[in-house]
Amino acid sequence: MDPKKIQNIIFISLLGLVTLVFLYLLKPFFTPIFWAAVIAGIFKPFYERLLLKLNRPNLSATLMLLMIALIIILPASFIASLLINESLQVYDSISTDTSAVEQKFRDTLSAVTNHPYIKHFNMNDQFIIDKFTEAVKSIANYIFVHLTNLTQDTLVFLIQFGVMIYTLYFFFRDGDKILKRTMRMCFLESGKGKVLYEQFIATARATLKATMLLGGLQGISGGIIFYIAGIEGAIIWGLLMVVLAILPGIGCSIIWAPAGVIMLLGGHLWQGVAILTFGMLVIGLGDNLLKPLLIGNDVEMHPLLIFLSTLGGLVVFGLSGFVIGPIITSLFLAIWDMYDQSSENALPGRGPFSQ
Repeated sequence: MDPKKIQNIIFISLLGLVTLVFLYLLKPFFTPIFWAAVIAGIFKPFYERLLLKLNRPNLSATLMLLMIALIIILPASFIASLLINESLQVYDSISTDTSAVEQKFRDTLSAVTNHPYIKHFNMNDQFIIDKFTEAVKSIANYIFVHLTNLTQDTLVFLIQFGVMIYTLYFFFRDGDKILKRTMRMCFLESGKGKVLYEQFIATARATLKATMLLGGLQGISGGIIFYIAGIEGAIIWGLLMVVLAILPGIGCSIIWAPAGVIMLLGGHLWQGVAILTFGMLVIGLGDNLLKPLLIGNDVEMHPLLIFLSTLGGLVVFGLSGFVIGPIITSLFLAIWDMYDQSSENALPGRGPFSQ
């Protein structure tokens, strides 16, 4: 074999090995680096305007960090403190007075089972009450364990947050250089690299826009109607609606629909009617009226792929997966688009999964 070919094989093998080791080295900081890249890409136009006025990269990047702290960090800290306080209150009420919770459930169950339409099912009240008591104790233990873990993991969170802020500073200041270098290392032409970068930012922006604005409005309005209806833990239910709003088609109806039905069956007529009416007219229609305006044409992706990639992202990557999943899918479609365009037998369009 030609010695030059042997040298090339050895060099490429060494290059691949060192690259894998380097990526493994960065694995613990994947989440903060990812969010730094997303935030830097979304706020890049603001940074460029600021840099144009000041003509000082370091000062411009520092001012951007301060602005992001005001826009994102302070509200998030406030919501987190409310959530922790609400969780502690729920835990205290469950753990210190389980009998009162059980009695309230017993009364509600009795009203439901005595309903003329439900009587025909011959439900075993005691079995349901026993299972409910076990579930209440499990929920109380779950809240306690996770609040304890949250306190213990504070140091890890602060380290990752520090890594994100530090990385974000350099992504603002040297973002173009880092992007060009990364594209070269991936053996991508500048044009294709730019397309993938724009697809990355467009998907992240659209997903966050829909989640933060639409999901936030749905969660806040749902929490308010739950509070008016007298449902305990309204803040926690509202936050769950914010999180579940990322699921296309289903969304936070998983929360408000059963709550309204349970209220009706339990004899709380106006509360049940208010929750169901508000859910259908305000919360439910938000997906159909506001989502197209918020997302627009940023992401040309079939609803089935959005649904599957969001769920898959949450399972594989945790909470950050609601953004990572659609981004991976969007890049997957973009790369196959490039392949189609470079192939002689390419078919028109983006394929069967695109809109």
